[in-house]
Amino acid sequence: MNQTEKAKAFAALHKKGDPIVLYNIWDAGTAKAVADAGAKALATGSWSVAAAHGFADGEKLPMSVLIETAKSITDAVDLPLSVDFEGAYSAEPQGAAANVARLLDVGAIGINFEDRVVAGDGLYPIESQAARIRAIRAMADGKDMPFFINARTDLFLAESDLSKHASLVDEAIERGRAYAAAGGNGFFVPGLIDPALIEKICAASSLPVNIMMRAGAPDVKTLAKLGVGRISYGPGPYRSMMEKLKQEAATIYNLV
Repeated sequence: MNQTEKAKAFAALHKKGDPIVLYNIWDAGTAKAVADAGAKALATGSWSVAAAHGFADGEKLPMSVLIETAKSITDAVDLPLSVDFEGAYSAEPQGAAANVARLLDVGAIGINFEDRVVAGDGLYPIESQAARIRAIRAMADGKDMPFFINARTDLFLAESDLSKHASLVDEAIERGRAYAAAGGNGFFVPGLIDPALIEKICAASSLPVNIMMRAGAPDVKTLAKLGVGRISYGPGPYRSMMEKLKQEAATIYNLV
């Protein structure tokens, strides 16, 4: 498949009630392993890519390294690749669009794009984030590429008190609608694990909803029944693999 075909195939995998499952990767090696395991598409996690290069999350990883990592993945594996691009390394719409264009140019067919102010506090106002999404969409349209923008809100991830998540649902739905109107293709609500709240957002969203697996989250079959269109694993795979590596190394060194 060429890049346009990959982008179309990736979008088609997002079905409410029959979600695409993305086991997040962080380099070409993990991309090949997950592809060999039967994945239909690939997605990086920003935390994992940063950690694998010795950096903290939050755009501490140089953008040039992230782009080169994306290129190494698209060179190695012939599957659609979505890149977790955090805030696109720019607060300004045109800067964000120009940075996303660099990912598109190395073969990526989509991004996660969050509304958290990466270098500051809180979230961008709805219209400010919508303007950034519109700029990215316009850039991709200018390249005649059906680029997949997975518009992410950090409302739930930023609130550690799960009992307060119900009070955030209305704003989340408002953000999802604004992001869809601006050109988003998916709506990502990491941190949300309450089944009733997930179902409410899925019912209200015109976009396929992405849930991130974490402790306490419903299983894949349950999420499908709730109407979820995409399931991802975030930093979980990286943490699991690193723990296994440490355990194996500790066994070896304890035997020396």
